[in-house]
Amino acid sequence: IGRFSDKSTQDFNSNLERLKPTGIRVTELSDIVLPTEETSEVIIDALLGSGLNKAVEGKLKELIDYINNLHKKVISIDVPSGFPSEGNISADATVIKASLVISFQRPKINFFFPESGNAVEKFKVTPIGLNEEYIQSLESSWKLVAEDDIKLLLKPRKAFSHKGTYGHALIIAGNNETMGAALLCADACLHSGAGLTTACVPESGFNALNTRSPEIMTMARNNFIPVSMLGEFSSIALGPGLGTDDEAIDVVRSILADHNKPVVLDADALNILAMKPELFKHLPDMSILTPHMKEFDRMFGEHTSWWERLKTARKKAIEFNIIILLKNQYSFIILPDGNVLINPTGNPAMAVGGMGDVLTGMIAGFLAQGYPAKEAVMIACFVHGKTGDELRDKGMNSVLPRYLIETIPFIIEKFLSEK
Repeated sequence: IGRFSDKSTQDFNSNLERLKPTGIRVTELSDIVLPTEETSEVIIDALLGSGLNKAVEGKLKELIDYINNLHKKVISIDVPSGFPSEGNISADATVIKASLVISFQRPKINFFFPESGNAVEKFKVTPIGLNEEYIQSLESSWKLVAEDDIKLLLKPRKAFSHKGTYGHALIIAGNNETMGAALLCADACLHSGAGLTTACVPESGFNALNTRSPEIMTMARNNFIPVSMLGEFSSIALGPGLGTDDEAIDVVRSILADHNKPVVLDADALNILAMKPELFKHLPDMSILTPHMKEFDRMFGEHTSWWERLKTARKKAIEFNIIILLKNQYSFIILPDGNVLINPTGNPAMAVGGMGDVLTGMIAGFLAQGYPAKEAVMIACFVHGKTGDELRDKGMNSVLPRYLIETIPFIIEKFLSEK
């Protein structure tokens, strides 16, 4: 016990009394004279809780540094001591490096930021008897998406339905050197349940598309998309492998100027927005931007922390009335009202080129089926990560996008059967 002052809470005193009859040896560190050796294999850290709002210093800092230098397995209670639950995470802060964090009732927001990796190797959430209905009634700008949320949103395919029932998606993607992005995006759209999928690509990609996925229709780009044709499509996604030349810029500009339904923008479409920021004001309401960290910073400026990046994302989502899907191991869905949904699925085995193209196609597929933009992003993001988790758990050290695409329908059906 680190007792470095005369102050103590009633909870501390009560629990200290409960500890005495257990026979557990208690050592009080009233001064920072620490043993030169520590024989314990596991250290349980409960020095500081989640209410910390300042940097650790003095004797507590020395104690935390000492524990970290032991290089033992550390289990932290609720949060690693010194770790902020919300706000910027300083790279040079003094914080316990925990092998496992057992967090009470809900995970802390900062667990989902990459900067937490120095302090939180993994975490587990444990209920402690708090009233769940009361927790759900509390107002919060942050929500963790749960599997039950997705099961409630998914709709089964109905008897007597046909391909037209499930919409027609248009994928505008690919270039001579990047046709794979278009293939993955369109294939993922199809496997997510879109009734019809058309890929608008250069003619040089027709053979590849027809060979790999004969179910996908093709449309030659030819420098422009006829405005009169846009109304035929239930959803539009553009950007994967598109390029950023003048032709690509004209395509993005014409789509945004002449389409009034939500559009999914990824990859080069986002790079074009960064190059031509005047296009932001032409984004249709509830359009979906799907940047990773670098694409986000190209559009909205450099950020030194994920907390600041999320602050900007919330501001921009409100300003342009759009949804921003900020991708990482844990992805953040920022809604037009500034609220944030945290997607918990996905894993490092999915860190493979083409995964973002798959996710964009999935969002377009769910939009085509008539799901509102918010639901389409939630479902696509969760199913995308869950599919990757299933494949990783079956022994895939590196999950290839094409294998993930083939597994999507089975994960959707699994969720539907468990409703």
